[in-house]
Amino acid sequence: MLTPESRALDFPALEGQAYLNTAAESIPPQVVHEALEEYWRHKQMGMAGRDFHFPRVEACRLSAATLLGRSPDEIGFCSCSSEAYNLLASALDLGAGDEVVVADLDFPAGATPWLTAPRPPVTRVWRARGGALRVDDLAPLLSESTRLVQVSLVSFYNGYRMDWAEFRDLVRRLAPGALLSVDITQAFGRVELDCHDADILISSTHKWLLALHGGCVVVIPGASAERLTTRAGGWYHLDNAFAADRFDRAVVKRGAASFSVGMPNFAALYGLHAAMDYLAAVGVAEIAGRADPLVRRLQDGLEELGIQTLAPRQDVGGSGIVAITHPRSEAIHDALERDNVHVMHHAGRLRIAVHGYNTEEDVDRLLRVLRSFAG
Repeated sequence: MLTPESRALDFPALEGQAYLNTAAESIPPQVVHEALEEYWRHKQMGMAGRDFHFPRVEACRLSAATLLGRSPDEIGFCSCSSEAYNLLASALDLGAGDEVVVADLDFPAGATPWLTAPRPPVTRVWRARGGALRVDDLAPLLSESTRLVQVSLVSFYNGYRMDWAEFRDLVRRLAPGALLSVDITQAFGRVELDCHDADILISSTHKWLLALHGGCVVVIPGASAERLTTRAGGWYHLDNAFAADRFDRAVVKRGAASFSVGMPNFAALYGLHAAMDYLAAVGVAEIAGRADPLVRRLQDGLEELGIQTLAPRQDVGGSGIVAITHPRSEAIHDALERDNVHVMHHAGRLRIAVHGYNTEEDVDRLLRVLRSFAG
């Protein structure tokens, strides 16, 4: 991943293109392809394939725990972050007297379940200023009635990475009864995490983790397990799913295990297992060490062109995402596509994502196209 030779071997699809859109979709390494082929071989065995499927789930759980520095019983899996947040809402069972704080740089999956509840809690919005979330603006939103504060460590929208310690300390002081929930989708696999003391961490798997759709990692530390056990029906998350009393009561596994309510998506977890082992072998710190200078190269180039980024520059503790707006964004996007440079374009916003498989040439190709629109 970090050298021309390993990049060509592990990511042959990158040949000839500058792929700078991992914040939307990653290009998985070849080992993920091989894992899917292995799943297919096991699936062809019919019921006997389950002798391989279920152990692979546990192997995936161990890989996630190793990568995150957790114990396996603190790791759960579900199908996507939207499912995880709805299951979190079922666990909390908030009502009209409760308050939730969400951030306007967050992805809708984490911000909207509180708006659709049968008895919706009061939802307060922490709004960014100048592309950054400032704790001075958060403080007035917190109280003893705050039950949940939901944020993203790295914003999908503009790449802003929050100061976790400052945020955590403020919430713990002003809203001691609040749970801290953090979406790490735009960070996990790309940056070294500093939010391990959150009450729950949630990550999709098809972006920086280099895996597939249909997967989501849920991390619930043991201290939060009792409080964060879902109230959903199902079977895989039950201790008594097939016991004689199964229609009289449901005994739900505690914490992270409760977020796997039904049959696992084995194909996604085969792929996730391979991807996380790949990332662990490369090293997230090594990935950041390779990719962060490319982000700085991109930011320097944008400054030279007089193009303002949507988030303030964070050379230390930043992210892999840089976002800009431009009056000719659609034309720029078309020109980038013609040059086989791929970024996200939406409503005038261009979002550029730099992972460990990117190169200086990728960044320079993008800047050359932008330079042609200067002046």
